[in-house]
Amino acid sequence: MKILAKTLEGLEHVLADEITSIGGSNIKILKRAVQYEGDRAVLYKSNILLRTALRILVIKKEFVVKNEQQLYRAIFEIPWETIMKLQDTFAIDSTTNSEVFTHSKYVALKSKDAIADRFVKNFGKRPNVNVHTPTYRINIHIRGTKVTLSLDSSGESLHMRGYRMNTVDAPINEVLASGLILLSGWDRHSPLIDPMCGSGTFLIEAAQLALNIPPQLKNRRFGFKKWKSFDSNLYDSLWEGISKEIKDIPVQISGSDKSLRCVKVTQQNLLEANLSDKIQVIKKDFFKFHPPKGSTIITNPPYDERLKESDINQFYKNIGEKIKKDFHQTNIWIFSGNLDALKYIVLENIKEHSMMNGGLPAKFINYDWR
Repeated sequence: MKILAKTLEGLEHVLADEITSIGGSNIKILKRAVQYEGDRAVLYKSNILLRTALRILVIKKEFVVKNEQQLYRAIFEIPWETIMKLQDTFAIDSTTNSEVFTHSKYVALKSKDAIADRFVKNFGKRPNVNVHTPTYRINIHIRGTKVTLSLDSSGESLHMRGYRMNTVDAPINEVLASGLILLSGWDRHSPLIDPMCGSGTFLIEAAQLALNIPPQLKNRRFGFKKWKSFDSNLYDSLWEGISKEIKDIPVQISGSDKSLRCVKVTQQNLLEANLSDKIQVIKKDFFKFHPPKGSTIITNPPYDERLKESDINQFYKNIGEKIKKDFHQTNIWIFSGNLDALKYIVLENIKEHSMMNGGLPAKFINYDWR
């Protein structure tokens, strides 16, 4: 089958590498997505194991249409009765970038009518629409006159791992955090530290990576579990193999934050992720922090909107001076969406990745202070 994995801008190549590792083939890198092919096992593993995927779509049909009648006919002709049952519910998500189809809600309405009319013709009844918890969530994307119709196999966005029960202001997205760790090239063995840990997302994603813990839980309500084609025996068999790969070893991962609230939130999230015995988190100001030699530091400095711009710039300047003074023989990665403030870290960077964070430009910069 043809599969499309959606991701965040800047993580496409990382996601492609992950897809290769689970057996995906004929990989094609797109903008904020990767297209590939795989069997049902690859589809299930894509949802369970891909750390940098937001959503996994199964492409059912690609076609070209020039007007709404052709769109209706193309969707009506899909043998929906072989895909879903009359008692199933469905919902349609549509996006358009087209001069022909300018209103995504109208596209969704015509598509809904086509599916319903197909069932009325064959069975005299139509399945119900359920926009919140449908059996099948159907994705329709139109670019120009090309239409891609897919089934959403994920359900909720895959960034919602289930461990972050508590949070702080502007927490980093779990998929983004995992992608940044993979981009850093961390060896999964040497010490990894986040000295401004916020709600602990970097720490948890790093530990799960090092221990081969899947980003998703077995009992997660994936969309494909409700499908007519769901193979529960295959799903259970895959989990047996995945479970055997999980490690139970010490990891050198730790975090700190000057905010006691952040430390407590991180500790609660570590408990929810069953990692509280693996990761130490303490209350400590970054500017009093002295990292061990050979460690990797990955952090997202806080942005406090109450500060004036000059204060933020000074804060970043102080970060640079602290690194220069006390971070010898360490590998430092800083992620920030404040591109102006980053200029005040007056250090030569080794690597730099341009990213998007919540629709805003951001950078992930490596200062290899060795």
